[in-house]
Order: sequence, then structure tokens, then C-alpha cells
Amino acid sequence: MIQNRLATLKYLVFLPLLWSGVPAYAEAVTHHYTVTIDYSLSWLWVEARFSRPVDSVTARSRNAGRYLRDVRGCGEDPNIRMRNRRMMLPDDGIRCLNYTVDLKRVAEEFRSSRSLTENNIVASPAYWLWRPELFGDAEIQIDFRLPENVRVSVPWRQVDGAANRYLLSRSPESAYAPAIFGKFDYREIQVPGATLRVALVETTAETNNDAIFKFVKATATDVSLAYGRFPNPSPQVMVVPVSGGRSSDPVSFGRVVRDGGESVELFIDPDQPVETLIGDWKATHEFSHLMLPYLHSEYHWISEGFAQYYQNVLLTRAGEYDELFAWQKIYAGYERGRKSRPELSPSAAAAGDVRSARMKVYWSGAAVALMADVALRERSNGDETLDSILGRFQECCLPSQKVWTGPEFFAKLDSLAIEPVFMPLYRRYANTAGFPDTSELLERLGLRVEDGQVSLRRNAELQEIREDILRTDAPIAQWRGQLAGH
Repeated sequence: MIQNRLATLKYLVFLPLLWSGVPAYAEAVTHHYTVTIDYSLSWLWVEARFSRPVDSVTARSRNAGRYLRDVRGCGEDPNIRMRNRRMMLPDDGIRCLNYTVDLKRVAEEFRSSRSLTENNIVASPAYWLWRPELFGDAEIQIDFRLPENVRVSVPWRQVDGAANRYLLSRSPESAYAPAIFGKFDYREIQVPGATLRVALVETTAETNNDAIFKFVKATATDVSLAYGRFPNPSPQVMVVPVSGGRSSDPVSFGRVVRDGGESVELFIDPDQPVETLIGDWKATHEFSHLMLPYLHSEYHWISEGFAQYYQNVLLTRAGEYDELFAWQKIYAGYERGRKSRPELSPSAAAAGDVRSARMKVYWSGAAVALMADVALRERSNGDETLDSILGRFQECCLPSQKVWTGPEFFAKLDSLAIEPVFMPLYRRYANTAGFPDTSELLERLGLRVEDGQVSLRRNAELQEIREDILRTDAPIAQWRGQLAGH
């Protein structure tokens, strides 16, 4: 019976797809959720009121069912069955659902949960948010009811004028987003074109909070040096201070998560002075990822490569690197990429998740980024650059709700340029074994290499382009130095 219903539904849905490319059930709907947290941050109660009858809800994590403690309808007792991460509701659907979640146990899933104080927890919605599938413009409005002095930080879109009210819509769901509850330090930081919603999670480590927020502001401002503004108008930023970890780096770990919104997670060593944090490349790398949409795993060589390219470009423009140091790092990166699994193409290395091919994944896209940047500048006398094309892409397409392919992304960039640059590079290198050959281009830019060491030639054919790519923004460099106490 259920199989017949599903088969009929798939057939009815498929027919409109042939004509419009949009599911027939993609009408704009808003489901309303109320999420209540207890004062001890131990329990979470959800009342979900659906805009239409719903016959199933799912959680992102397959482990989410472990943390459910009570599930029932609102004023009724529907037959509810569990199937992996799906909650099967009556066939004719229900409009209201109540459930309880063991929030304290969910919080143990967070990688650094033991470092957090009892005043705050990180509990991803992947473990506690059970929801119907969202099609088209459908979204969920979520209202949080919190104890006194307890905050919440989530990546979802905030509703203006309504405290603790957010809207969740479709997204690439690249990883599990953080939701933070407790008495953590929260500040809204203004950078060009954006307001960062920054949560500094409270851990057992001693912290200089003002210095940490200066670090976030500086590294996010670096990204505005690409095309004058930050690529997302209001992302969530989670900073986790962890002392004595495995890494001795100022920023031990970072990542971007696109799950209902965009989050940047940064794990830092709070014992490092602010100038050391600001000088670390990882935060600039992660923020640079937001200039691109989320790309399918086979094309991560593009997203990682562009971020590698820009971390060096932007830190030079911000005055952290000098020109020679930046080109040395770029050249050394290309060499690591060239030596990494030469029998694989960039796409094969990314799709296979080959650990030994990591440098190919991270640097082949950086080579293509430089090739595109130089080609754009050379043919337009500097009027068109990789910066300007990505700026146009941000205006039309970011933040993006979908997962992109490499060809789709590059074709879109070409549509924003005077003439194609990106797809010719893709066709030449994406599925070709080896590493994009940058030797001739580096020579034209004036990079002389002897025994692995770079020197810069004057009067090189493309010297002006070389200098323009990394030209320092003096006011930002001065301001950055003042933040670091220089």
C-alpha cells in the first residue's frame, strides 16, 4: 500500500518536472517550530506545527534517534514508527508534533565537549531537529524559548525585530552545523558588507576575549580586499579556544559548514598573542571559502585551490606578507602539488579522497586560479580580474542553497566575463593526469627560481600584473598593525 502511494507520488511529481524543472510541491510554505531549553541545558523540547499534513520527518544524523525521549502528537496519539533517521507518521499526515531530546547527551557529540565549561554547550541540530523535507521556497521558522541569561547561536537567518527567531531553508548540508546554547560571549562584528555573528565558546582555557574578537575582525576584513565586501552578509562564526592540543599552530583547525546557513568554525590557541593569531593563514583560508558556493566533492580541488590562492593574495594585500614571501609560498605550494600523485587528475584526486593526493587537491585549483586571474588582467588591461568576476558572482548567486558542480560554477563565471576563461582551463586540466603547468606563466610574471628559492625579476613581461595581484592596501595594513599592537 505504502509502496503504491510512493510510486504514484513519484510519478505525479516527475511530470511537472519535465516542464518546469521545479517539483509540483515546491509552493512557498512555512512550518513553525518552538524550541524550549531548560535552565540546566540538559533537555530540549520541540513543538512542530506544520503548514500542511506531514507523514514523515527526518534528522540529519543517523544517531539522532538515540537522543529522543518522548514523541507524541499535539492533543492526539498518532501511530509513530522509527526507521533509521526517519520518523514515520500516519499515512494521512499530522499537523503538529511534540518531542523531547536529551540535550546533555547530544552535546557529548561535539569534538571538544570536554573542554567546555558547564555554562555552554554545542549541540548540532543534526541530532535534535526533526523536520519535513524542504522543497522550493519552503522554510521553517524556529522560535527559541531560553532561560534567563542563556543565549543561542545558530547559522540560520535571523528575523529582524524578533529576538531568538530564525528561518531555516534549503542548503547544501555540507556538514553538521553548530548550535550553541549558554552564557558564551557573543558579539556582532561589522566588516565591509557584512555583520558577523560571532560566538566565543567558553572553555576551561583562560582567554583575552577582546583580542580574539580583534583577530576575527581582522581576518574577515582581509577577505573584503578581494572585491570590497565580505561575501556573506551575516554568517555565524564559532570560535573555540583550546589550550594544549595536538597542534602548536595559533589556529589549530578551521572549517566552513553550509547547513541551513553558513558557519565558520575556528579552533584557536588562546595562549597565542593577537598578532600571532592575525598572522596565521587558516582563518583567512576559511573565510575565503565563502567567496565560492559549495562544490560537490569531486570538485573540491577548485574550492580548496581558490582558498589557497586567496589566503596568500589577501594576507599580502593586508600587509602580513611581503611580495617575495607570498610568491615563495605560492611556488612552493605548486611544487608540492606537482609532486603529489602525478598519475591522478585533480578531479580524480578529489573524488577518490586520496590522502596522499591532498597537496594536488589543495594546489591544482590554486594554479588554475592564478592562470585565470592573469588571463583576465592581461586581456582587459586590468579592467577585469578574478576579484571582479567573483564580485559579480557574489551579487548574483551567493549565498547559494544548492550544491554546484565544477563545470556549472566555471560556466557561470564565464557568463560574467567578457569572454570565456574558466571553462577552457577546466577542460584542459580537470581530468588530465598531473598538475597544471605554471612554469611558463611564472617566468612571464618574473619569478626566477634557483634551488627552490624564488627571486623577482624587474622588467618582466607581466611584472605590472604580478605587482597588481599582491598590491598592499596601505590603510588596511596600517589598521591591522594597530589591532596587533604594532
